[in-house]
Amino acid sequence: MTTNENAAGENLEQMNANLAKIDELSKRLVAALSQKRSIRPNLQGPGQDFYMKAAAAYMAEMMTNPAKIIEHQVGYWGKTLKHAVEAQQALSGGKFEAPEDHTPNDRRFKDPIWQTHPYFNFLKQQYLLNAEAIEGAVQDLEGLDDREKKRVAYFSKQIVDLFSPTNFLGTNPEALARAVETNGQSLVDGLENLVHDIEQAEGELQVTLADKDAFNVGGNLATTEGKVVYRNHMFELIQYSPQTETVHATPLIIFPPWINKFYIMDLKPQNSLIRWIVEQGFTLFVVSWKNPDASYRDTGLDTYIQEGYLTAMDEVMAITGEKQVNVIGYCIAGTTLALALAWLHKKKDKRIKSATFFTMLSDFSDQGEFTPFLTDDFVGALEEEVTDKGYLDKFFMSRTFSFLRSNDLIYQPAIRSYMMGETAPAFDLLFWNGDSTNLPARMAVEYLRLLCQDNKFARGEIEMMGETLSLKDVRVPLCAVACETDHISAWMSSYDGVRQMGSRSKTFILSESGHIAGIINPPSKKKYGHYTNPDMTLDHDAWLEGADFYEGSWWPRWGEWLSEKSGKQVPARAPGDKQHPALADAPGTYVLEVPNT
Repeated sequence: MTTNENAAGENLEQMNANLAKIDELSKRLVAALSQKRSIRPNLQGPGQDFYMKAAAAYMAEMMTNPAKIIEHQVGYWGKTLKHAVEAQQALSGGKFEAPEDHTPNDRRFKDPIWQTHPYFNFLKQQYLLNAEAIEGAVQDLEGLDDREKKRVAYFSKQIVDLFSPTNFLGTNPEALARAVETNGQSLVDGLENLVHDIEQAEGELQVTLADKDAFNVGGNLATTEGKVVYRNHMFELIQYSPQTETVHATPLIIFPPWINKFYIMDLKPQNSLIRWIVEQGFTLFVVSWKNPDASYRDTGLDTYIQEGYLTAMDEVMAITGEKQVNVIGYCIAGTTLALALAWLHKKKDKRIKSATFFTMLSDFSDQGEFTPFLTDDFVGALEEEVTDKGYLDKFFMSRTFSFLRSNDLIYQPAIRSYMMGETAPAFDLLFWNGDSTNLPARMAVEYLRLLCQDNKFARGEIEMMGETLSLKDVRVPLCAVACETDHISAWMSSYDGVRQMGSRSKTFILSESGHIAGIINPPSKKKYGHYTNPDMTLDHDAWLEGADFYEGSWWPRWGEWLSEKSGKQVPARAPGDKQHPALADAPGTYVLEVPNT
């Protein structure tokens, strides 16, 4: 046989093997999809009243301002027809090339073939022209209040992003080329990845973002040395081993958000905020929250404060012998910390020396990108869900956060995995992102209703543990760090909430980048800078306009601020004491648990 015949025989054999795999995988896919849970319609998308309002507004626009509608249509058809004519002219000249492309740069179309190939360039330009037309129509739509208009814009963008030609095999040149190069193996691998993801998510489609076998919490993640020195049904308290001969007298407690796990601050030594804090000579304690199941149904915000925050403070003061502590609250844990501080002020309790907030919201007047999810139809459906189950399944929170950045966290990973047949990358941040947690039923509803929807804390109307609390009741010296491009906790809203607090001593730092990268920004990277301005009487726009910009991480600046609030130097403290023996090595056991739901 000739070499070509041998190659053809091998290709045929591989194709037959792949066809057999596809048959097997297809059966597994059907079986996996049959396990899909029944989800309330309002958790899958907006209610019918939303569509009625949007349609009515558009019809009213047509009746009252037809010129605007005609202008939109003429502009859209003019651009698309002009492009079609230019594409035809380019081909009629005998050259296999695309016409001029004036569409904006888009990371989804970074492969050069989208620019050079007439067919794929035509698809790209037509898609972007359609997207531009829809966005413009939504922006100019009148007759809706700001909340409804934001919802229309959000869901319109979701539909537009879904129909990108990159998301379909027949119109994705990179995926097609990969299939040819591998004799279809990439498609078989992609189908296997798809089936695996659906099986793991019990019938739901959740794209695996990171190689789960590449990381081990306590092995190559969360490796800073320490001991669990206290444990109750709400949290484990980790005290980290000192790395200096002396430490500041006042201990520091970090309260991380319980939506995700604390080790975002201790991914690896070179970017570990926890390790850096210990290296600066602070006695550091970190709370690792319990991942709740249905038995935590009645756990509320007050439970987190009483049996979480206050208990942790009591244990830290007992271990260190100090009468005061410094505290940090990150995201939702910062919001709850602010509630705890207001309550302590009402009780004339002076245990807190200073507080630091990371990406914390306390004034929810502007709900930002979460507006589409904070209307009664969605929140009501969530309330029904948690009433039935006793907890908010991590699936819903994870999906919501993913759809806020659907191109980055859904479609692009799906393309790589399902069309290209690639394995998920070994990326520690994405591994952590996928390691989410459940929320207790009562706490989830209280947070959504009392804080997000009704904004009762900022209005001074929230009832908590026998007291009516207000932002003005937060009186301790504080430092707040927000992030410039944070899509979860918008920095302007964070600033507005801190500005209303009653503290006489306030420091506000605005870091470049987003919700995670702006906080986990070690000085060694010399990556993102930060802004400061001592005048917090200004509104957020004026504050930023008058702020000074500094290159590099905000960590050292905050470290100096914290040092001034942390007292004299004392001999370094080993974790625990006789009444608090080591229960486990850091990162503890709660962070590893999968709740029995």
